[in-house]
Amino acid sequence: MRIDTNFLFDLDGTLVDSVYQHVTAWKEALDAEGIELSVWRIHRKIGMSGGLFTNQLLRETGLEISESRIERLRQLHAEAYKRHVKSVRPLPGARELLAALTENGIAWAIATSGRLETAGPNLAALGVDPGQVPVITRDLVKYAKPDPDLFLAAAARLDVPIETSVVVGDSIWDMLAAVRCRALGIGLLSGGYGAAELQAAGAYRVFEDPADLLSRLDEVGGRR
Repeated sequence: MRIDTNFLFDLDGTLVDSVYQHVTAWKEALDAEGIELSVWRIHRKIGMSGGLFTNQLLRETGLEISESRIERLRQLHAEAYKRHVKSVRPLPGARELLAALTENGIAWAIATSGRLETAGPNLAALGVDPGQVPVITRDLVKYAKPDPDLFLAAAARLDVPIETSVVVGDSIWDMLAAVRCRALGIGLLSGGYGAAELQAAGAYRVFEDPADLLSRLDEVGGRR
């Protein structure tokens, strides 16, 4: 019996080089609210759900953060990100990787913790039309990473079993979500996490970036 592999991609730091723009945007949002948090601590939270981000923020700062302030921070981040999004570019090999999958009849989708307001410009930079490609954003699920909802929804949109899916992401939150939904996780170094961290979180292979993954696609179930 033939089992076809399909690919579920994270977006920020996986297909587009946008992690540090998000870090800067969150720093500006937090500064505007008078919340002090080191840049490296913000980076460690990129890719997780907003709720988990807030919980970690509470633990690290000891501040009480109301629902209204959480929403204000989200809006400030979105506004700040729009100021930096012009510098976002596809990561090396990202467009070519997606094209190779399409040409070889391999199903793929995108599942991002970002809401459509911030994911939209990134998809445009990548040349992906959400009307033509399955894209699951934070707006469409109850919980984001490290919960598996985004990847489960993406697999459902493709009408494929999650167990035959390969989750490609750059953060430990992607890998944890992959493990929780019984998919195989592939880690990319293009978001700033180290290989050992990604492997400890569940990645069975780690590549430098989409170009590196494309050159070894046959090693992870993709047939070129």
